Amino acid sequence: MEPTVNPDPALISALRRDLAAAGYRADAVRSLWGPVADTAVGHGLHGPALAALALRSDALAALARLLYLGVATDRAAVARALPMLGAQGLVDLGFARIDGDVVVPAVLVRPQDVAGPPDDAEWWIASDLDEAALGGPLPTGHVLGVGGASLTLAGLQLTTPARRVLDVGTGCGIQALRAHLALRTQPAPPTGASTDAETAIVATDVSPRALVFTRINALLNEVEGVDTRRGSLFEPVAGEQFDRVVSNPPFVITPRVAGVPEYEYRDAGYAGDDLVAAFVSEVGAVLAPGGTAQLLGNWEYRAGKDGLQRVREWVAASPVPLEAWVIERERLDPLAYAELWVRDGGTAPGTPGYAALVDAWLADFAAREVDAVGFGYLVLRRPASAVAALARYERVTHPLPDDRALGVHLGAALAAFDTLEQLDDAALAAARPIVADDVTEARHHLPGAEAPSVIELRQGGGLARTVEVDPALAALVGASDGELTVGQLSDAIAQLLEVDAAALRADLLPRVRELVFIGMLRLA
Repeated sequence: MEPTVNPDPALISALRRDLAAAGYRADAVRSLWGPVADTAVGHGLHGPALAALALRSDALAALARLLYLGVATDRAAVARALPMLGAQGLVDLGFARIDGDVVVPAVLVRPQDVAGPPDDAEWWIASDLDEAALGGPLPTGHVLGVGGASLTLAGLQLTTPARRVLDVGTGCGIQALRAHLALRTQPAPPTGASTDAETAIVATDVSPRALVFTRINALLNEVEGVDTRRGSLFEPVAGEQFDRVVSNPPFVITPRVAGVPEYEYRDAGYAGDDLVAAFVSEVGAVLAPGGTAQLLGNWEYRAGKDGLQRVREWVAASPVPLEAWVIERERLDPLAYAELWVRDGGTAPGTPGYAALVDAWLADFAAREVDAVGFGYLVLRRPASAVAALARYERVTHPLPDDRALGVHLGAALAAFDTLEQLDDAALAAARPIVADDVTEARHHLPGAEAPSVIELRQGGGLARTVEVDPALAALVGASDGELTVGQLSDAIAQLLEVDAAALRADLLPRVRELVFIGMLRLA
């Protein structure tokens, strides 16, 4: 699909001022139609929201109908809602066409709030009409708006300072906008120093239409320094290095057979999970020493082989040493995976072609002996030295309190890991631990038993972990208020439990390291 939208700065400036004047914000739109209708909109059902809007004739209602839901709207109402841009301005942007007395949208512009540090943000995001607005399957060149995966990755982005950020497979550009917040937190350069502001963020995509939408959304939200480049993976930035690489790549596993649509926003043309494998093995070349890459991805479980082990092999295949922290959040069997992505493309169960598409997916999986498909988060670092110390592959499949604000937690864990790497056992024993504010303890007793049979530490934030501990570690955590060292606490507990102090310390220290990494303890 060739670009038909127009990133005209003057027209976009007029649109931005009109949207702001109308109060076109996420909370305001949600209040227009209420929580039930808002949930229905999230499920692609516009009826309840349209019923609520039918009772209103103000600018906010007109914009919600036209630009949020993608429904044709009275031309006079649009003119009143967009006094600076006008209906013709929307046409000139390529966002709509005029059909008699109505304006027919060609593009959605939705307010999107993104919760989480360094500060909460809200943007207007332009994208192609969705499945509900189109009333059928998506075109293959569709540029997706903000979905659940986009919000997840935006929340995962580290909030630590970065000077140059690369967004691979930018789509509508939301990750580039989120990265802009990290750039804003970096220390000010010395007076007279070059900042390279014009290339602070590089956003790439194979879709020229996606790159146009990225430029539009940067202009619409007054974000400067976004350089858009066309190309696959790291081709557009060969020879360059970045402090941060983020990507919600088109990782969906799609059969490479006739009759199966290849959507640019989710399918890069690779077989199986080869795209994620290529990303992992090649990203080290564009990371500056100490730089970090974050992405979402799928990996296959083949012929009984563990999917996380496959990811570990991809990391090992990198010619540049990489540290890795990989968190599998979900695992689907082949049928569930096929049905998920067939529906995502707009082909519903019971409609023509649905069964044939599912069959194509299942045949593709069977050819590679795929038992399941994992989904999760990947954090990759190029170590400042030649030694890659962090290699953590785990499954965290329980619900999280807020997966849109994990960036701070991940950053703190990485910083804790780096600190712990500098501490031998003697130094750790001399450190003063403090229990995190969100940690609680649960004790489980058998009926009539005085001593607990299970003691658990529970984390209220972050990855909401539950860690089973023994009485010794529970006692250490309970007394961790920064007053005594780990060694002093261990020795006191050994005396209380009447066990060998040296043996208890050797047992506790590695477990204290784990609690510090996961954020249940910190070192004063």
